[in-house]
Amino acid sequence: MAATVRIQSDWNQVLRRNEGEAWLSCRSPGKPTLYGSLTCQGVGSDGVPEISASEGFVVNEITKKSILVSCPHENVSTKFLAPYTSFCRIHQKSILCIDISSGGGLGVSSSTDGTMKVWQAANGEIRRLLEGHVYDVNCCRFFPSGLVVLSGGMDAQLKIWSAEDASCVVTFKGHKGGILDTAIVDRGRNVISSSRDGTARLWDCGKSACLGVVADCGSPVNGIALCVADNTVNLGSPEKAPSEREIGTEGKILLLAREDKKLQGVGLQSRQPVFLFVGSDAFNCCTFLSSIYLLAGTQDGNIYQLDVRNTKAPVQIIHRSGAPVLCLLPYRDGFIASQGDGTCFIIQQDLDHVIDLTEADCDPVYKVATWEKQVYTCCRDGMVRRYQLSDI
Repeated sequence: MAATVRIQSDWNQVLRRNEGEAWLSCRSPGKPTLYGSLTCQGVGSDGVPEISASEGFVVNEITKKSILVSCPHENVSTKFLAPYTSFCRIHQKSILCIDISSGGGLGVSSSTDGTMKVWQAANGEIRRLLEGHVYDVNCCRFFPSGLVVLSGGMDAQLKIWSAEDASCVVTFKGHKGGILDTAIVDRGRNVISSSRDGTARLWDCGKSACLGVVADCGSPVNGIALCVADNTVNLGSPEKAPSEREIGTEGKILLLAREDKKLQGVGLQSRQPVFLFVGSDAFNCCTFLSSIYLLAGTQDGNIYQLDVRNTKAPVQIIHRSGAPVLCLLPYRDGFIASQGDGTCFIIQQDLDHVIDLTEADCDPVYKVATWEKQVYTCCRDGMVRRYQLSDI
């Protein structure tokens, strides 16, 4: 575990006031935490504040929305980014899931207030209310077209909606427990869902039928991810010829993040196990960085990077805090991760500093979505935040 620099969640408001002060800390494993502060010495005509740091910290760079702080003693730097804009009116309660359409124009989100909404990504204006699930909607995502939404709920139903007129066009039934995650195969003739009932299922959208159980784990499947496998990976062969309704399942590997501390890889078409990796705690989420490398996050704060060709030992384990890892997704040549303590950070290979997306104050950031250089987060505090990464 490397040293981590933290900052007061509302630093961007506080440091715009003359003599405003925000706390900082640098924590390194096995050493006492270094505490410090940033103080505003005034705001320039360009709207950028003049900031001084207390002993042990250095301000390297500052813009209207970001500040790069280093702790030379621990040789660590973090760029803290404030939201470009925040939407507080989309939902009244905790937001569980968010996605942005392929064109970047629309967002979809679901909340513990029982609603799922489609809204304009630019200003948060609500366009459609998608009503039909009973209880909470755990997951929602756009199809590649950006005009259709796939959702899964605690009611064990998987639904497909038109984002244009809010009609529910297909309902899939078959799971015996709440749906926890979904994946879309290619353009979306087939989709996949994972559930508390321990199964991952493949569905045919055209006939609203289940094409089969891809995996039966005997433990809730909290998250799934799908990727074209590297051709050196043996995906196994199906025991019987696949249905002609299966479109685009060949050559793909499905990742399953399981509650029983296991991360599993399965051949989507073959339904055969490819690997099984045991982690330190329940796996909450997973994603592919490439056809070879994958990431998976656990309840106790570990992010495992694995090579599908050899999963005996992780390539690396990243651990920034003991809070549950809730969301992982690839970004440029790195990844974005969010955790249960309100942190959301970006690690990129070519950057010598971590980018921290700030403002959530100890409230879990449940999901992250990206569109080009914009990052959207949804949080227990009921806010959707949009960050602009263009100046990074």
